[in-house]
Amino acid sequence: MALTTEIAPDVYRISIFVQQFDLQFNQFLVKDDEPLLYHTGPRAMFPEVRDAVARLVPLVELCKLCFSHFEADECGSLNEWLAAAPKAQAVCSEVGAIVSVNDFIGREARGLADGEAFSTGQYRFRFCRTPHLPHGWDAGMLFEQTQGTLFCSDLFHQSGNVEPLTETDVLGRTRSALAQYQAGVLADYTPYTPLTSQYLHTLADLEPKTLAIMHGSSFHGSGAKLLLNIDTLYREVFGREKQK
Repeated sequence: MALTTEIAPDVYRISIFVQQFDLQFNQFLVKDDEPLLYHTGPRAMFPEVRDAVARLVPLVELCKLCFSHFEADECGSLNEWLAAAPKAQAVCSEVGAIVSVNDFIGREARGLADGEAFSTGQYRFRFCRTPHLPHGWDAGMLFEQTQGTLFCSDLFHQSGNVEPLTETDVLGRTRSALAQYQAGVLADYTPYTPLTSQYLHTLADLEPKTLAIMHGSSFHGSGAKLLLNIDTLYREVFGREKQK
């Protein structure tokens, strides 16, 4: 059963916990003149997520289907959403549109350039290009500038069926989840390069107040501090310190 929680004004977290993976899969709906869904979820979750969205806005009013990178939990049910919401448009990075999404959906997605902005009514979004953060050369994130919400995809990944929103630093949970991955087949969860730090510092400069996180609790507080701290964590886990 999908659990829906308002984590910021007009921003709703739609969460499904999968016991098999000990992991929450979170989608985010922004209610506005042109409603926006961030993450579609995989195809298997489509009926539950669709019903949860429909309780918040009529599907015929849904306008934007956004995601970070081409991956099942990010956009696996994109074609099902395009069929259910005839006004909706897929929105991703320029690279994502060119190399994967246009072919996947059989039409043109809206490919965003770094820094490109758009409005859904009272809310204004800015696209931040983040190649290979957390994965994929097509990766990017959306920042809602009006109230300071960063839709940050797989950053701050946390295991377990945790609370919808916290003001407590989630970095310890992220460290634990990464440690689990390092011991298994997902050891190479994300690369760490000099550009990783650059992108994280650029995101921190936005000073987000809320972090809308794909897996685990969303966070309200100093997003800038948390983004700088995860740079240190990534460097320790994936960077040069690991090699010494």
